[in-house]
Amino acid sequence: MTRLRACLLGVLGFALFLVLWHLGRGLPLLQRVPSPLAAVQAIIETERRGILWKAIVASVYRVGWGFFLAAAIGIPLGVALGWYAALKAVVNPVIQALRPCSPIAWLPLAVLIFGRVRFTEPSDVEAIFIIFLASFFPIVTAATSAVASIELKYIRSAANFGVGGLALFRRVVLPAAMPQILTGLRLALGIAWVVVVAAEMLGVESGLGYQVLDSRNNLRYDLIIAAMIVIALIGLLLDTLMSAVERAVLARRGMIRR
Repeated sequence: MTRLRACLLGVLGFALFLVLWHLGRGLPLLQRVPSPLAAVQAIIETERRGILWKAIVASVYRVGWGFFLAAAIGIPLGVALGWYAALKAVVNPVIQALRPCSPIAWLPLAVLIFGRVRFTEPSDVEAIFIIFLASFFPIVTAATSAVASIELKYIRSAANFGVGGLALFRRVVLPAAMPQILTGLRLALGIAWVVVVAAEMLGVESGLGYQVLDSRNNLRYDLIIAAMIVIALIGLLLDTLMSAVERAVLARRGMIRR
């Protein structure tokens, strides 16, 4: 399927969703749900009031820092765990025990730990920490699994040619693990974007999640829908960009077609 055709089908899917949304308001259960037009008007209203872009910047800022720190720590740690069995035996059980804990459950502890840390806006550090946790576990798990699943024949073949040490990691281990690591990064970014909205609804006074909460308190359901639309569109954009990076890296290494 060509990219143009896929794009057109995607637009068709959104159009069908809007039609169903509009028609669904005729049902008694959905009569109080704002219409698509009301949601668009609410988006325009928040943009004119200067709220929209401030909220977007705040949310993207937190996700960017949390995701970057998680990748910077999670990928090297995951590679080390996948390569050294003894280290994995010690560290991996702790990671797997903490991984199922909801990142939002860490928020009170984050406030306790970072409550006096104020490098930026209030509660930014706590929110970034929550996003870091949400991103870290998928990344480190994907990197560990990627390295551990490399077939031994590649390692032995490289050793036969005298490739070892850092050269082995650069030429064999990282290229072989790269597809799964990139998939982990893509999944982690999506989780991070979900978590930042929840964190902003609970612990901060800015961002798109806070806009949802504030609109609910003011009974502005059209603004709630507007914020949800913006959240969804930015999530789609982030996933599309991450998918493009993934394809570009793999295509450059000859793993997929350009």
